[in-house]
Amino acid sequence: MSTGNCYFDDLRNKPEVIDPAQDEELLEVSEHMNDATQIAVKPNLTVSSSVRELLECPVCLNAMYPPIHQPRVHNRCPTCRHELGNIRCLALEKVAASLELPCKYQSFGCMGIYPYYSKLKHESQCSFRPYNCPYAGSECTVIGDIPYLVAHLKDDHKVDMHNGSTFNHRYVKSNPHEVENATWMLTVFSCFGQYFCLHFEAFQHGMAPVYIAFLRFMGDDNEAKNYSYSLEVGGNGRKMIWQGIPRSIRDGHRKVRDSFDGLIIQRNIALFFSGGDRKELKLRVTGRIWKEQ
Repeated sequence: MSTGNCYFDDLRNKPEVIDPAQDEELLEVSEHMNDATQIAVKPNLTVSSSVRELLECPVCLNAMYPPIHQPRVHNRCPTCRHELGNIRCLALEKVAASLELPCKYQSFGCMGIYPYYSKLKHESQCSFRPYNCPYAGSECTVIGDIPYLVAHLKDDHKVDMHNGSTFNHRYVKSNPHEVENATWMLTVFSCFGQYFCLHFEAFQHGMAPVYIAFLRFMGDDNEAKNYSYSLEVGGNGRKMIWQGIPRSIRDGHRKVRDSFDGLIIQRNIALFFSGGDRKELKLRVTGRIWKEQ
């Protein structure tokens, strides 16, 4: 039986904010319900004393939350002693389901109020939910909206920030056989009123290192599809060109990399582009970002 510490005033009293239950059964229905922004109820919500009594546990008198089970006495009927099992009280669950709660991302700008059972689905898709830090090469746990993450990347990760929709980068590696620590520092571009992250790194694919360059959009996927980009790498009169759509930073850096959704350069080709004695990697990657009409 899920229990909590909430109290419902009758019609004569001013309604109070409902505090959530704190046990494991509640977590099956609504995760992190201890967030104060999740539990505020519409100010005009009042509950009669009869409803209050229905939602109170007859043993501990605390309010109950779905899944709500029938009271048990040693798991057996006190009359016939037959085993009862976990019998849900659907009537009380319907009463609880009538509650409407704000999105837990209210502090990030979501002002919606949602029915109890629809709240989790909304929160999994809420456009106001924060983003993870897109910095590669570290396990950064910072989350926030885009302006906050841009400032975080600049101040905490010392990321290079550039204005404009074109770029020209040179990647140099004295030992092209080394894969560890072969990631470029993330570069952030500001253009079209948006922010984009350029990644370039080496990772092991099979027996040899592979180099990949790709762009990510600092925003949701539906917005990312409004833009395209191209990348070009070459040398010795040859070149390779990639054109694609930037992936949202909702997709993790590793997910994009492992999907090969970018400019892929095999090590032998990279060394050929580098020229010289082929013992040092020298790649120049140029690119352009544009907005689709």
